[in-house]
Amino acid sequence: MFRSNCKNFFAAPILASAMMLAATAHAQTTETIEGGRTTVTLSEAFVSALGTLGVTPGTVHPTRLENGVVNFPVTGGAIELTNAHGQILHSGGLTLTAGDTKVVLESFIIDTTGSAPIITGLVVANGTLLGRVPLFDLALPSGLTLPLKPHDGDLKLDKVGVTLDATAAGALNSVFHVSAFAKGFDIGTANVKLTLPFTCDHDD
Repeated sequence: MFRSNCKNFFAAPILASAMMLAATAHAQTTETIEGGRTTVTLSEAFVSALGTLGVTPGTVHPTRLENGVVNFPVTGGAIELTNAHGQILHSGGLTLTAGDTKVVLESFIIDTTGSAPIITGLVVANGTLLGRVPLFDLALPSGLTLPLKPHDGDLKLDKVGVTLDATAAGALNSVFHVSAFAKGFDIGTANVKLTLPFTCDHDD
């Protein structure tokens, strides 16, 4: 009789724990990012403004810039599928050069965990690291629906608007001794493709 009660005493907690673990596993909605790429088509207004100011754009390896399209490899991060909150880490970057002045913008992070989605980056001016600062504000596409649903291990987000952040605008004006850069300046449109560590689609 004692053994029967003892068995029942331990069985209930074990069953409850198993049910909790199963519920937690089913509710997993945050995915680790293994790789991918963010591609930005630069706006004609931005390219024209750089030319007018005598600023030549370049890249930090392994970023490539061809025909007004620049891409940044994704190196890691995590994203919550239910609300699209996450941080997406990139390698590479951009350089802006005018005469003896050179600004490097690199190690971009797309950050959607705050009140508004932004891109931050490390800023180096004439060889001196200024720190990580907000660079670009993002406008998610109007047709975005939640939860996000990866397909075949990939998660894609296209037609993301990219504009200059106020902090970056002030820094660029200061470094290049101009007043042409302003918050909201159209930088271009981004397409983001993320590789996630699974092969099944999230349909439920």
